[in-house]
Amino acid sequence: MHDLPPAGKPATTSPGVDWPRLVEAVKESGQYTTTNEAERTTRLVLSALGAHVVGDERVELARRLPEEAARLIASQIPVTCPLTAPEFVDAVAARIEGATRATARWDVSAVLSTLPALVGDDLTSRILAQLPTGYALLFGKADLLTRAA
Repeated sequence: MHDLPPAGKPATTSPGVDWPRLVEAVKESGQYTTTNEAERTTRLVLSALGAHVVGDERVELARRLPEEAARLIASQIPVTCPLTAPEFVDAVAARIEGATRATARWDVSAVLSTLPALVGDDLTSRILAQLPTGYALLFGKADLLTRAA
């Protein structure tokens, strides 16, 4: 166990999760063979995510993550039009040498699916509400939201 808070409970209500524990959780989630691979993937995905989460949710996400992860989120310039989930996966694939859409989707899901346990279901839902349809599955959540056209 990685001492992650229970699902739905933000890290701020329990002892903080540090960067090594976050990377270890990603390593386990993605079944990576090395910590370096899990760390590289975590950095790439959180950097990409940081450009797509804006406003209060971005601030709150950074606040609830380990300091190193928070810097990755906060250092990105927000995009004016978020990528669709498949475009997001493709953008991550472009940053990983030799990646395919399938391997990049695995990497994205390995990282994003660890976030709800860290930041809580409420913030995760608010983040998903900001993003185009399709991201919920990347976060390990059912995509049950119906969005107005």
